[in-house]
Amino acid sequence: MTRRYWNIKLEQMMGAGVHFGHGTRKWNPKMGPYISAKRKGIHITNLTRTARFLSEACDLVFEAASRGKQFLIVGTKNKAADSVAWAAIRARCHYVNKKWLGGMLTNWSTTETRLHTFRDLRMEQKTGRLSRLPKRDAAVFKRQLSRLQTYLGGIKYMTGLPDIVIIVDQHEEYTALRECIALGIPTICLIDTNCDPNLADISIPANDDAISSIRLILNKLVFAICEGHFSYIRNP
Repeated sequence: MTRRYWNIKLEQMMGAGVHFGHGTRKWNPKMGPYISAKRKGIHITNLTRTARFLSEACDLVFEAASRGKQFLIVGTKNKAADSVAWAAIRARCHYVNKKWLGGMLTNWSTTETRLHTFRDLRMEQKTGRLSRLPKRDAAVFKRQLSRLQTYLGGIKYMTGLPDIVIIVDQHEEYTALRECIALGIPTICLIDTNCDPNLADISIPANDDAISSIRLILNKLVFAICEGHFSYIRNP
């Protein structure tokens, strides 16, 4: 895989608070090689290593996007949800930012059935059929549509399992990560100092609590995906 320059600057990461980890009492010893210091009771992440793994992740998603591969971005906690949706829409990726439904990938046939129901209800709403139903029936279908939009809205155009999954916060999205591992789907995971760096294919050590940190990491990955898409369009 060809290495490229992604303009990843240590000063920019420090400004976004990427280096701030969790408290020293809440850490995973496996993260030792990625921690450079302790300061006021918290661990400080080694940003040189963060830059290295972020660069590797950017190379991976660029190569995948240039071959037309599909991505899924997962981040459901409040601090990540908006950034995940924005990043996915910008890069034309699928996303889950509200709640991970157990079996979403490992039980794909059930997810596919739900997506078909979701698409049918959206079509009935667009054509005005729901408004012509009795009020009680219409209310039931609208509640169902609202629920499906909340949990499946970001994957409504997904027709099969993704080729690569990007995960924000290993602890929060552990179920999603385990499903990817079970299916052999490559993963890129943003990990804080309380995580296990050996679970994902590429683990990016970074602050997973600060919105600015999450956004910076996603921005770099999204830029690489977009560049890969442009390459695919020019040389399909």
